[in-house]
Amino acid sequence: MLLIKNGRIMDPATETEGVYDMLIDGDRIVKIGMSGSLDEMARESLFMREAGGEAHEEGITEIDAGGCIVAPGLVDGHVHFRDPGFTYKEDIDTGAAAAARGGFTSVIMMGNTDPHMDNVDTVKDVLERGSKTGINVYTCGNVTMNMEGKELTPMDKLVEAGAVLFTDDGKPITDAKVMERACEEAVKLDRVISLHEEDPSFITDNGINAGEVAEELGLKGSPRDAEISMVKRDIEIAKKTGATIVVQHISAAESVELIRQARREWVKVFAEATPHHFTLTQDAVRTHGTLAKMNPPLRFESDRLAIIQGLKDGTIDMIATDHAPHSKEEKAKSFREAPSGITGLETSLALGIRELVRPGHLSMMELLSVMSAKPAALYGLDAGTVREGSYADIVIFNPDEEWVFDKSVSKASNTPFLGEKLPGKIFFTICRGKIVYKAD
Repeated sequence: MLLIKNGRIMDPATETEGVYDMLIDGDRIVKIGMSGSLDEMARESLFMREAGGEAHEEGITEIDAGGCIVAPGLVDGHVHFRDPGFTYKEDIDTGAAAAARGGFTSVIMMGNTDPHMDNVDTVKDVLERGSKTGINVYTCGNVTMNMEGKELTPMDKLVEAGAVLFTDDGKPITDAKVMERACEEAVKLDRVISLHEEDPSFITDNGINAGEVAEELGLKGSPRDAEISMVKRDIEIAKKTGATIVVQHISAAESVELIRQARREWVKVFAEATPHHFTLTQDAVRTHGTLAKMNPPLRFESDRLAIIQGLKDGTIDMIATDHAPHSKEEKAKSFREAPSGITGLETSLALGIRELVRPGHLSMMELLSVMSAKPAALYGLDAGTVREGSYADIVIFNPDEEWVFDKSVSKASNTPFLGEKLPGKIFFTICRGKIVYKAD
């Protein structure tokens, strides 16, 4: 039994905010009340257990959350745990540990693994192992076999096995007919298709914006039209089929505007913003080299501001980390040869506070909404709220207290934010009523 006292509870699902106590029994929040009002209830509950002969080895654990926010555990709809097949980069256990440290209690793994998430056995295997990590680990199912963009996976069977969304993230679906068939099937199955929108026919050197920074490195880079063209195409397919689609890790101002206009026409298109895309620009490559290489690439300041505006006006519904771990040896290669991607689970909340809340772009409640309630609702997850009766998936943090990101609990440390002083120290992450992370 957990008794959280004196915390500022913020629930974006109900827009409830106030200083309260919270009593957790088992995996559920059983009561929220005024400060000091739940002590007797907790003692009575424990007494009733004793009278009934129930085991209660730990009794009541109290957490004083004074000065902290008590919010829903964060939800990330886009992570790479590299498992199976590439566990030298990350595995389900270390990825889940990084998530817990970052305040996440629910994550959805991508399927560019080996084998891919295109078969029932692999989906069941990762879900079984994920269930033992302490947090809620979900997985996608791939859209196409072997992520080759040609033959659809047995999407119905993958849903039965537990896949919560469909994606070939890491690769775009370039064949419009295949995309249309996938959308039609996803509608039948009531699942979202999440899309990596980069047309490879436009790209000479990936991971860097086509512009002056690329030219300085002797690279042509990835032009914005690679993304814009596919966003435009897939909005039309979603409109035609009635499918729900998500544009992953949006990077270009024009893409944001296309989604804004489509939503006015009631097209069911959603978008993710990553912390690195609303924090950094292509200039980061000059300072951080391959640690700032990612697909789609960091672009211009105008694009960064357009993404922030999209979050402000509701065009962009979610912040997702696209947590993409790589080994030091891989990132030490030349820019052209190094893989794209950065880690993000441990710094996402901090960057949201620093880049969005402190400058006044979003309120804290709005930030928590796009990091918990909204992605949970879109993907149909039982998460994203801290109300009575809900699962006790909780993050407790002080938005004003600074901390230094001096080391990672992930296997990887390919991030330009390592060593930075950041706001929003996380003290506890609680999942299904159990403490899965506690600050040192």
